[in-house]
Amino acid sequence: MAISVNMAQAKDAIIRCIKASLVPFLQGSPACGKSALFHQIAEEFNLKLIDLRLSQCDPTDLLGMPSIDREAGRAGYLPMNTFPLEGDAIPEGYNGWLLFLDEFNHADRSVQKAGYKVVLDRMVGNKNIHKNCAIVAAGNLDTDNAMVEEMSTALQSRLVHLELAIDNDQWIDWATANGIDHRITAYIKYKPGNLYRFNPDHDVKTYASPRTWEFLSRLIKNEEQLTRDLIPLMAGTVSEGVAREFFGFSQIYKQLITVPQIVADPQGTMVPTAPDVLYALTGTIAHNANLNNVAKLVEYVQRIPVEFQVTCLREIVRRKKDLLASPAIQGWVARNATELFADGP
Repeated sequence: MAISVNMAQAKDAIIRCIKASLVPFLQGSPACGKSALFHQIAEEFNLKLIDLRLSQCDPTDLLGMPSIDREAGRAGYLPMNTFPLEGDAIPEGYNGWLLFLDEFNHADRSVQKAGYKVVLDRMVGNKNIHKNCAIVAAGNLDTDNAMVEEMSTALQSRLVHLELAIDNDQWIDWATANGIDHRITAYIKYKPGNLYRFNPDHDVKTYASPRTWEFLSRLIKNEEQLTRDLIPLMAGTVSEGVAREFFGFSQIYKQLITVPQIVADPQGTMVPTAPDVLYALTGTIAHNANLNNVAKLVEYVQRIPVEFQVTCLREIVRRKKDLLASPAIQGWVARNATELFADGP
């Protein structure tokens, strides 16, 4: 049984593999964020991403096309221009390339065999891949009903194997840093089991996942209030059951105490007690906090149960790191640092 890694652990392991000139093979269930992780690494190290889907390749894509040199009386292989080779100029503005062999174990066995030389010897045909080109691979799990092909032991031994697991807290960190709608992050805190609802035997057209929640965020980000006519669209993104529950949760926002009310009277404004309302309220406070109102908001937040104080302050700092320097938050941290950082910032 494989030892699973979370997103942060996978990132560190992949970078270590790249520095050691090894090829990491990241497996995980569909829509769990594998591709996004490689895109993030490429951006962080200023590498031009080459996204090659092996499930759509045939052996010549990796071995090169047969060619005849009539003058020399020899035959050989011409590499596809997909691959950066020795002597190629590094693209302007980049430090090199990240060759991402996606859907690696979805490829036919003949394509997998053609990949032996690419992943171990860093060669395409008889040409060397550029030294500034890192190679990584990804695919789904054998248990996902995702039409994967069994990999030979020869290929297995050419890769460093990692299995990705979903980590809710890390996804929340990513989501807040990347502008995912605050109603979605508040809902996932309230119902963490609905971040990822993949079932290989599911009979619905889609399911809730890091990928589809990002899709939904893009669909609703300009909607101040969600209306019932959006339910079919949301159901087609994260599934009907989850969409209806999320819609119900979003309606709580209509009944929430507003940020202007809190700022006007942080001590006198009513404090709700229902957990779903508190999750929604902490989400909207964090979304609307700024240097001008944060002192009043923290004054109000200190009146809600401590576990929701922690949730709210973490979300504020995740979304707007500059607010950590504000006297109001510094004062709260001094009194509550143990709670705030109990499970990591």
